[in-house]
Amino acid sequence: MYWDTSYRKEQELAFEIQLRWGRELGLTVFLHSRESLDLNIDIVTRLQDGRLKGIFHCFSGTETHVRQIADLGFKVGIGGVLTFKKSGLRELLPSIPQDMLVLETDAPYLAPVPYRGKRNEPSYIPLIANAMADALALSPEEVSRITLANAASVFARKN
Repeated sequence: MYWDTSYRKEQELAFEIQLRWGRELGLTVFLHSRESLDLNIDIVTRLQDGRLKGIFHCFSGTETHVRQIADLGFKVGIGGVLTFKKSGLRELLPSIPQDMLVLETDAPYLAPVPYRGKRNEPSYIPLIANAMADALALSPEEVSRITLANAASVFARKN
């Protein structure tokens, strides 16, 4: 819905159908909510019956959004934006429960500093982990342990 809102209702319907599939099949869903975080939280809230699980990818919301996403039982994906000086994510990070944090890329986009503006790739994850460790006053090893456990939990199949 970011580039073209001509088919907003159809996009919302398609999104709901995909969420229902994820719920019924026990699959993890990823939500890239650029310019539509509130709407996506509302839709997931309507459909959440305890079986929906997933990650709000490329998270850049507020503390209120964190609480809403936590209530849904979802995780938040933290990527290269964490390393951007003006993103505000570094300051928000300590208020996000650690059991919600997942490391990610948005490859090929949003490469972390010092590669900002260049092609992103998974090999940059340690840069994001180090920035997270610094923001949370943890060791990179502890961040790795936490985020790996969180990723494993969200990808665990229940059926």
